[in-house]
Amino acid sequence: MARTRTTPPAAKQAMPDMQKRPDHRRIPIAKVGVKDISYPIVVMDKNRSLQHTVARVNMYVDLPHHFKGTHMSRFVEILNRHREQIALDKLETILEEMKARLGSQSAHLEIQFPYFIDKRAPVSGAKSLMEYSCEFSASMTDTLDFVLGIRVPLTSLCPCSKELSRFGAHNQRSLMTVRVRYSGFIWIEDLVELIEQCGSSPLYSLLKREDEKFVTEQAYENPRFVEDMVREAYSRLAAVENITWFSVETENFESIHNHSAYAAVELDRRTTP
Repeated sequence: MARTRTTPPAAKQAMPDMQKRPDHRRIPIAKVGVKDISYPIVVMDKNRSLQHTVARVNMYVDLPHHFKGTHMSRFVEILNRHREQIALDKLETILEEMKARLGSQSAHLEIQFPYFIDKRAPVSGAKSLMEYSCEFSASMTDTLDFVLGIRVPLTSLCPCSKELSRFGAHNQRSLMTVRVRYSGFIWIEDLVELIEQCGSSPLYSLLKREDEKFVTEQAYENPRFVEDMVREAYSRLAAVENITWFSVETENFESIHNHSAYAAVELDRRTTP
C-alpha cells in the first residue's frame, strides 16, 4: 500500500517569501494590488434602509522601492474578513487594515456597483426599478479621502435644432457623471434627483403612452446644449453647502452627428474662497 507524503509544518515555514526579497532598482510603486474582484456589498438605501448589490472591487497599496513585490493574497483575505460588512462606514477600517497587513503608507479602494431606485412614471405613476452606476473611491494615508461618483442617463434636446427646424428637434441620450467630496452625509437618491433636473428630461425604465407624451413634450419645452447641462449641474451642486468638491462630465451621444458632444466643470471649495 502506497504511503501518502505530507509536508511537515517546519518545511512550510521555510518556504521562501519572494515578495520580501530586496529590489535594487530603487523605484517605488505608487499603486500595486488586485483589480476587478466581484464581491457583494451593502449600500445605505434612503427608502429601504439597506440595499444589497454586487460590486467590482479594486484594491491597491504603495510599495516601497526596497521590496520586490506585495502579497496579492492578503488583499482578498482582508476582503473576505469583512464580508457582510463592506459598506461606506467600514471603508476606513478596511483601508487601515490594508496598510497594516501590507506594510504600506497608503491604501486605495475603488468600488463600482449598480444601484437601483424605485421610480414612478410622471403621469401614470407606473412603478419600476431604475439602475444607476455608482462608485466609491477611498484612499487613506494619514486621513481618509472619499469620493462618491454617480453616472446618470438623461435626455437632451438640441436648442439649435429646435430653433432651425419647422418640425420637431433632434434629441439624444446623454450621460452625466458626477463625483463629489462632502462633509456629513449625502444620499445617493438625493444626488440622482439633483442631476436629473439638469437635462431636458429624465429617463425612465417604464413609460405608458401618456408618460411618453409627457416626457417628449417636457424635453421639447426644455432644450439643453451639453454646455447648459454642466452649467446647470454646477449651479445646483454649488448650492449644496456640505459638498466641498465636485466634478461634472456630460457626454451627449448625438443622434444626427457621427460624434459625441462633451463638456466638463469642477469646483473645489477647499481651495476656492
